[in-house]
Amino acid sequence: MSDTPSRGLLSSLRHLLSSALEMAQVRLELIDTEIEIEKLRIFDGVLLAVLAMVLVSVGLFLLCGLVIVLCFDHNRPLAILTLSILFLGLGGLLVFLARQNLKNPSGLFHASKTELQLDLAQLESHPPAQSSG
Repeated sequence: MSDTPSRGLLSSLRHLLSSALEMAQVRLELIDTEIEIEKLRIFDGVLLAVLAMVLVSVGLFLLCGLVIVLCFDHNRPLAILTLSILFLGLGGLLVFLARQNLKNPSGLFHASKTELQLDLAQLESHPPAQSSG
């Protein structure tokens, strides 16, 4: 008869350990997912910054070409000016988007922190049952 409660206790301990390991695995998977999302966000920001630098460089090159051509012909400057404004505008837009993307991070491990807070709140709302006896 004393063998039955110990089996029940061991079974409860195994179940508790199994639940704790399952929760830890889920949290680690969530952390891994958040790291991947953060890497993609940083990559997108860097890619936008590189594209912006290329477009601004082309725009400045065309603007210099405009200054040179202005001295010789009256038809080509409008086309060069239009292209320069286009490239500079697109480059400026990409710089703005890259800064916004890198300036407002959601916070590393934000979802994990939220899940852990929910777990703690759930544990606090359900105090352990006390046996009478």
